Amino acid sequence: MTLTENEKRDVMKYLEEGKPLPAKYRFLLFGDAEEVELVWNGKTDEVTNVVLPFQVIEQIDEPREGKEFGDGGTLFDISGKQITGWTNKLIWGDNKLILSSLKNGPMRKEIEAQGGLKLIYIDPPFDVGADFSMDITIGEGEDGESFTKKPSVIEEIAYRDTWGKGADSFIAMIYERLKLMHDLLAEDGSIYVHCDWRLNSHMRLILDEIFGKDNFRNEIAWCYSGPGKNDKAFTRKHDSIIFYTKDFNQSTFNIQRIEHKSGIHNKGAFLGKTSEDSADRVAQLEEEGKRLEDWWSDVYTADRKRNEIVGYPTQKPEELLARIIEASSNEGDLVADFFCGSGTTLAVAEKLNRKWIGSDLGKFGIHTSRKRMIGVQRELKKAGKDFRAFEILNVGKYERESFLNTNDDLRAEEKAKQAERKEKEFIKLILSAYKAEAVESFAHVVGKKRDRLVAVGPINLPVSQKFIQEIVTEMKEKNLSKVDVLGFDYEMGLIFDDFVTQGVDIAFKIIPREVFDKRAVERGQVNFYDVAYIDIKPIVTGRGNIKELSIELTDFSVFYNQDNAGIDEELKAGRSKVIIENGQVIKVTKDKDTELVSREVLTKKWSDWVDYWAIDYDFADRKEIIKVVEGGEEKEVWTGDYIFDNEWQSFRTKKNRNLEFKSAPKELQKGDYKVAVKVVDIFGNDTTRVVDVKI
Repeated sequence: MTLTENEKRDVMKYLEEGKPLPAKYRFLLFGDAEEVELVWNGKTDEVTNVVLPFQVIEQIDEPREGKEFGDGGTLFDISGKQITGWTNKLIWGDNKLILSSLKNGPMRKEIEAQGGLKLIYIDPPFDVGADFSMDITIGEGEDGESFTKKPSVIEEIAYRDTWGKGADSFIAMIYERLKLMHDLLAEDGSIYVHCDWRLNSHMRLILDEIFGKDNFRNEIAWCYSGPGKNDKAFTRKHDSIIFYTKDFNQSTFNIQRIEHKSGIHNKGAFLGKTSEDSADRVAQLEEEGKRLEDWWSDVYTADRKRNEIVGYPTQKPEELLARIIEASSNEGDLVADFFCGSGTTLAVAEKLNRKWIGSDLGKFGIHTSRKRMIGVQRELKKAGKDFRAFEILNVGKYERESFLNTNDDLRAEEKAKQAERKEKEFIKLILSAYKAEAVESFAHVVGKKRDRLVAVGPINLPVSQKFIQEIVTEMKEKNLSKVDVLGFDYEMGLIFDDFVTQGVDIAFKIIPREVFDKRAVERGQVNFYDVAYIDIKPIVTGRGNIKELSIELTDFSVFYNQDNAGIDEELKAGRSKVIIENGQVIKVTKDKDTELVSREVLTKKWSDWVDYWAIDYDFADRKEIIKVVEGGEEKEVWTGDYIFDNEWQSFRTKKNRNLEFKSAPKELQKGDYKVAVKVVDIFGNDTTRVVDVKI
């Protein structure tokens, strides 16, 4: 018999409280075989216990928009206020690492100080044909041209990890995450898992195994209507929402009622023995409402609610989440969504006065949620309702198995050799695509292209501030001055200007996904493009010791390429396609009769690439402190970086495509300030520039 420390603790707790042991402990303690068990290739009970530091990338305390910063809190200020205490958390990264770090790391204490995590809702990617592509609208017109943003390399790897072996790999992915969620959930907590016909039977067995079949509450059928056709079966028009509790006897459940309309169908014998009893019962139902059942046909899908649409393909309606949150949590409780997508759970939680944690792997999802939550803050503030600050975090690194996968059957020594060999193959591939030659005797530099050295970021991690600083330090030590840094992804909030001023000519390039296409590399069709460029203009006004500072965004350039290789030959006559070529969105059309190809540039001006921008007027005033555990003791460490304090922002939404390009004036005393400006492009990628301003 082998029990984990958590399992031993749980058994003791059940015994001390005189409660019956859940079924799973009967099997663990007495060796009985389970009657029903879900088995898949590679099944293991091992769960990651990694603890990574949470790095705060951005803090949004109070939403500000328009030309002014507000009335300064006068007697007539009736707007909502920020609630102090807990700061809501929006986390970018792999939720396996996030869950493990929440469960085992220092933030567990913060969660428990709030009463614990009371509710988890997740809507994992249950469609094997799904991907991470997004439709992007260009410019200011809501109904203007759009194009499809392809997934990032990290997202593509996640997709392969999830669906590479079909249901087996999906089950392995979700099983480990659900086990982590179970351990993180408060004893009186609940979980709702959203899925459809593809995997709901698998999901029930997984949840039975992890939470125990005695803790099953409901399989809710969310019914909806809409176009659809199936000539061999009934049209599928419902999803399943599976509801479990951690402890059936403890969890919160608030009875929900919906409007009841009397009619012939509702006046059956079930209401009473006499017609008088039936009439009284109907009257009571009409006054109080009918208790909600486990099939919901009164909640429309998000695409039927235009005021909610944020342009995210898997978006769920707020009414659906409101029903779940109100049923299984109370005001002030902490709720979480670890596949948060467009942030519906977080938005509803904020409106219902709940605290929240949300996470997503995609930068675009995090950015969409950021805009949405600022919008909710503004909405609550304007209505005179209180709101909470939120912060954007990421885990310090990503551990992904992809190009560098090794054979688990090998001995440790052979496995290490294979990993080293694959690392060299990866570097060789990138240098070949970049048309650079390999060099040795450097710690971080791996290649040379003409008079410039080349450093390559890791395939399975974003390029970090620390990685770049090590490159700059090595360059200076060797009296070298020119280097290109190549990376698939760059850490969110990375300050590129910090390195430009250190006496090294350093260029930051994006590695395109085409590097893994052997034919594209051989044909020289792989284009590496520069990280975006920002230009701003500080405007200082006023006299005396206190002056006002405004920032004007004057230029923004990107250098993306997507789907532009061989498009003239591939395009069929009479068709058109939107591509990206050297930082321009172009509509390519082939005439039906003449087959002549014409090109129309859709990004008419630089501002068409800007989706969001924000300002921190005093960037160096908030150090980034992380909590780490060393030698069994928790300690706070300054990372050497600063937190972006989001003091003013302007962004596009589905309903309002306009942007302001000059910020509200901010009163500042005399002194030297480091002003940070963050711009997020229409792909969801962010670039930050820091400038020195003297007041």
